[in-house]
Amino acid sequence: MELLDIYSLDKGYQVAPERPYALVDEVPVLPEGEAGEDKQSFQSVLEAAMGLVKETNTLQNRAENEAIRFELGLADNTHDLMIAEQKATIALQYTKAVRDGFIEAYNQLMQMQI
Repeated sequence: MELLDIYSLDKGYQVAPERPYALVDEVPVLPEGEAGEDKQSFQSVLEAAMGLVKETNTLQNRAENEAIRFELGLADNTHDLMIAEQKATIALQYTKAVRDGFIEAYNQLMQMQI
């Protein structure tokens, strides 16, 4: 029987940031020449979000495969089934929260007047 790695979620999902976010009054003003760094960080955030979608899809597929194995009688351990389903559910909820954050940020940008 193949054991699922329950620690794989720790790599992609962090509950708290490494360092606390700065308050609005403490945000430093960037010089004109550092705009490329912002573009690079946005690209990395977007790639991380796409990786999150792929990982969520993988966890959903694992949970579905584990359910099929259990229904066919190929696996008799309900713990593995429940762990796979919970990991898939949590990953999906996290992905939805990230998506909602992106949509909210996009809507705020679209409502800005130039």
